[in-house]
Amino acid sequence: MAKASKQHSLASLPGTLVLVGAGKMGGAMLDGWLARRLPPRKVVVLEPQPSREIKALAKRGVRINPKGKIGDVAALVIAVKPQTAPEALPPLALLIGRKTLAVSIMAGRTIGFLEAALPSAAIVRAMPNTPAAIGRGITVAVGNRRVTASARKLAHALLASTGSVEWVNDEALMDAVTAVSGSGPAYVFLLAEAMARAGVAAGLPAALADTLARQTVAGAGELLHRSALPAATLRQNVTSPGGTTAAALEVLMGKDGVEPLMTRAVAAATRRGKKLAG
Repeated sequence: MAKASKQHSLASLPGTLVLVGAGKMGGAMLDGWLARRLPPRKVVVLEPQPSREIKALAKRGVRINPKGKIGDVAALVIAVKPQTAPEALPPLALLIGRKTLAVSIMAGRTIGFLEAALPSAAIVRAMPNTPAAIGRGITVAVGNRRVTASARKLAHALLASTGSVEWVNDEALMDAVTAVSGSGPAYVFLLAEAMARAGVAAGLPAALADTLARQTVAGAGELLHRSALPAATLRQNVTSPGGTTAAALEVLMGKDGVEPLMTRAVAAATRRGKKLAG
């Protein structure tokens, strides 16, 4: 896993940043960029149905669907739905300059697909996840051969606006990345659902079971985030020999328990990702 060096300052972006698609993820990234002192006048948003929040940014200087020339594009961030990509990408080739960086957060769309539509661009393919909406996401990125050290710093800064960023050198890993972190929040939400239902089955009122499950998952996640200890150590610290937690873990860690089930689930998601990518 590769790490990026000293981070690029968005405040000194040498050109225009074009955001294509300003839905939940694109909008979250835009909020992060502006919070990191990217000048609003340097931002262009191309979005056929901009939300009220996006439209309001025009008062700060963000250009929404401008009719005239955009100017030199330093970075093009593609945040449209993957299924619309074949129609959305070809017109973007006109925005690519000699030093333009293109960053895609479209699930399943490969670097090869992006290069076919944007043949002269330095391209970074990235996979964020939904906690990006609250600045606690994790994004994994991989670049093509045209991505220079400076372009990678810029990509890292753009992606870090919504949380942590990791880099890989092998694009083939992106399907497994999607299966673990891209889809992962749904697994955690399912855990909270299952805990709440189990609480009801054990006799708790539904509202209380839901509150206990939500707060426990959220609190444990925050503890995991703040602690330098491995997850296994944190689990062991909660588990007294012969106690109630140990009794539950005997079930959860059995041969038909969480680990083999999660292994199968991630494998299924990985296979699906490969199939969607073609």
